[in-house]
Amino acid sequence: MKGYFAIGIEGASKPMNTGNLMRSAHAFGAAFIFTVNAHLKVREARSDTSKTQASVPWYDWDTTADMQLPEKCQLVGVELTEEAVDLPSFTHPRCAAYVMGPERGDLSPAMREKCAHMIRIPTRFCVNVQIAGAIVMYDRLHSLGQFVDRPVMPGGDKGAQFTP
Repeated sequence: MKGYFAIGIEGASKPMNTGNLMRSAHAFGAAFIFTVNAHLKVREARSDTSKTQASVPWYDWDTTADMQLPEKCQLVGVELTEEAVDLPSFTHPRCAAYVMGPERGDLSPAMREKCAHMIRIPTRFCVNVQIAGAIVMYDRLHSLGQFVDRPVMPGGDKGAQFTP
């Protein structure tokens, strides 16, 4: 798979949710991870058991204006809003940084303005931030990966397999 992705969260306040999101990002092969305007306890208490920060660059930005993404990296907001594109209908950019909203709120207006795209997971209500991140990363892997088509009948073919 060509390109790379990163994942982060704005306004994180729960260390366990952030740690679980970062652990999932590490498992899916994120190039880097980030927080924006994270509560101090999130920054200090990196709660993921895979020790992501030892293997993947982790950026803590105080504000949206402080964010410095690589050139040609498109910021994709993940938010359950009417104007966002449903994830199954979205084509992922080759180089993308996905930003999740806070556990108890929405992406800030400044963050929304910075996003090149807004996507939503078509659910009836918000899911846990780590679950939402894992769904987005899986969709990226599935849609941009080099997997064989799914068989018509139940079961599968070992075909192309994910290599982080």
